[in-house]
Amino acid sequence: MSDCLFCRIARGEIPASKVYEDDEVLAFNDINPVAPVHFLMIPKQHLASLDDAQAGHQALLGKLLLLASKLAKTQGLEQGFRTVINTGRGGGQEVFHLHIHVIGGGNIPPMVKRN
Repeated sequence: MSDCLFCRIARGEIPASKVYEDDEVLAFNDINPVAPVHFLMIPKQHLASLDDAQAGHQALLGKLLLLASKLAKTQGLEQGFRTVINTGRGGGQEVFHLHIHVIGGGNIPPMVKRN
């Protein structure tokens, strides 16, 4: 999609602080981080959300998840990290291009408040 924010970042039309890049994937620092380390990983191919993924995307999705762990460690997150994929409006997705948040460092609160 030509007007998609993340497609434009992947094409280099909008600058980003890159963490990693290859022919299929771009990882860049989040402009509104919620933790000391917070970067996004996107496929360069436009895929609106995880709901839109199909069997043909299996290798790409696997690559993204394996790369998340590798990149987290290069960013100093040897003790662990959180990955988040928001899917659809009801799941909190704001930019409709599949992306994985990799978050860590500092005191990361639990995802779900427990009583």
